[in-house]
Amino acid sequence: MSESNDCLFCKIIAGEVPSSKVYEDDAVYAFNDINPKAKVHVLVVPKQHYANVAEFAAADPAGLAHLIEVAQRIADDAYHGAYRLVFNTGLDAGQTVFHVHAHVMTGEKLDE
Repeated sequence: MSESNDCLFCKIIAGEVPSSKVYEDDAVYAFNDINPKAKVHVLVVPKQHYANVAEFAAADPAGLAHLIEVAQRIADDAYHGAYRLVFNTGLDAGQTVFHVHAHVMTGEKLDE
């Protein structure tokens, strides 16, 4: 697994920083967002370190597809399959941790 020594999400995946785990397999780790924007707000991150979704998609399209399958699984369990999936890419788009992560928001009817 590639990781960045100063990456918060790499530290969470390694168990060095506590999190509220929702799901884990060999490729991804999912945990509750500490600042939720919906009733259910889960971050799904690949265990392999990529700075953003474009880098992830270019290097591992099957891994990105798997991450989206996990997002669907979380939404199926939390709220009959309906969900919003958001990737922030770049500082100006609101990305604050530069390890690609998908925000899965569900659990209630979401505003547009």
